[in-house]
Amino acid sequence: MARQLDEQIAGRYPVGQRLRVLDVGMGQGTQALRLARLGHQVTGLEQDATMIAAAREALGGEPEGIRERMRIMEGDGRDTGAHFPPGSFDVVLCHGVLMYVQEPDPLLAGLARVLAPGGLLSLLVRNADALAMRPGLGGDWAGALSSFDTTAYRNRLGLDVRADRRETLTATLAGIGAPLHTWYGVRVFTDTAVDGADVPEDLEPLLAAEERAGRTDPYRGVAALLHLCGVRG
Repeated sequence: MARQLDEQIAGRYPVGQRLRVLDVGMGQGTQALRLARLGHQVTGLEQDATMIAAAREALGGEPEGIRERMRIMEGDGRDTGAHFPPGSFDVVLCHGVLMYVQEPDPLLAGLARVLAPGGLLSLLVRNADALAMRPGLGGDWAGALSSFDTTAYRNRLGLDVRADRRETLTATLAGIGAPLHTWYGVRVFTDTAVDGADVPEDLEPLLAAEERAGRTDPYRGVAALLHLCGVRG
């Protein structure tokens, strides 16, 4: 997904331009820190204290120049309007968050509001149109059958969460003034890998196959996750 994000940034902004980035629900700060290392000014917004502590620990091990470019804030992504004025950011990330939000439209509208004109909104969501893939490929036929007509599922943490349909999000993004520009699939081939599975010594063939499938029909349509990129009008 990092490659997909970098591709979209490179296609919209001059090489070397320092961008204002907001990472909503940044988790332990993996993407936020990566973008700060690339020279961007990054704000990470997170409400989980454990994740914030992990992000701060990781940031603390970076050189001073990178530490100065990254700000970590405690807060809920649904309250961006209380934290930031309109048009504050060139890029807004919201990765792996919407599945925990029962009513995502207000959150998305808030993210679009803090985007500058022409800014990039990057969403990573669970693909509701592919919920039957994981149980089906695992031989859980009852689970596969029950997944076709729902957006609800239980994730690997044991939490009951929700998935999104691309068609629905396309309409939502158009309605908030950040229409869908392009989209990718994520975890087309690797979603059924068990937790703790050995990582191949040479990751490049795996990453190349996932990257190719993530931008190619029909494979991307059955990916476990969807990476949607909207552009603020």
